[in-house]
Amino acid sequence: MHVTPHAQHAAPRSPIRGPALPIGVAVTALGMLLSIASAPLASSDEPSMPEPAAVMQVPTVEVDATPAADPCADPAVTDALAKGDDAAAIAGFGGGEEFRAAVVAGNAPCISLSDPARVWVVVNKNRPLDPAEYEPSGLTPVPLQMTTPSGKVRSDVAAAVGQMAAAVEEAGTGRIGANNGYRSYGLQVTTYANHVRSQGQQDADAGSARPGHSEHQTGLALDVVACGAGCGGLDGFGGTGQSDWVAAHAWEYGFIVRYEAVGTPVTGYAPEPWHLRYVGLELAAAYHEGGFHTLEEFFGLPAAPDYDH
Repeated sequence: MHVTPHAQHAAPRSPIRGPALPIGVAVTALGMLLSIASAPLASSDEPSMPEPAAVMQVPTVEVDATPAADPCADPAVTDALAKGDDAAAIAGFGGGEEFRAAVVAGNAPCISLSDPARVWVVVNKNRPLDPAEYEPSGLTPVPLQMTTPSGKVRSDVAAAVGQMAAAVEEAGTGRIGANNGYRSYGLQVTTYANHVRSQGQQDADAGSARPGHSEHQTGLALDVVACGAGCGGLDGFGGTGQSDWVAAHAWEYGFIVRYEAVGTPVTGYAPEPWHLRYVGLELAAAYHEGGFHTLEEFFGLPAAPDYDH
């Protein structure tokens, strides 16, 4: 019997079709695949790359600002100015500090710091009186013991210094008198000339105003002296109990010590603890509370240590 031989299995085909890869390349590729497969999967807890933030819209610039109120448009202010009532005009601004701030900011066109009839007038070496021979109205005798014939001031100043003098005595500090109140333009011509003759031009300008530049001519200034059995002179006022009291309390009666040592570079005057200037209760309080030492700084004016002519 003829036996048919078993068919032999064909040799298996290679899974790689085409030309065979070199062994080195194959091994490298296999290693890379294994590395990728064995790399740990990123945890869902780990932060992902931040997405670009959305650009915020820039806010629109507001061009319609609320204009500052003009205190001079207030009927209370205009009426007070027309009547010559300085205290009411200042109150119409909201008080002394509000008045000062409006003037400094240029928001008070109805207020002139050059008007010699107003308590806020500023007279210095660069701001002469206008007119030069101005004469205040309503002058009245100073209710204190006088040491010179210049014994008048404005009525509001007289009332205020009388109240202050009474307070000095009640405090047990002694008495105060007065050396000078209002001085006319003509009298200032004589006074200044005497200082020039006795001291020379430079020293005279440090202690006496030239004619037309004196606060005394406004009727708002007063030189005070210390009194006991009699009254002393101007040079003897500083360092007394009366002087210390006046420096601490004069503002409560509407006065400021106009020429302090710290203010000399601004005013050009040597210290005069006796020279009081009336500015009214509201402005004196703002001056004191603001820590000012000259009217120039108080109203934002330039220093005036020297005459410009």
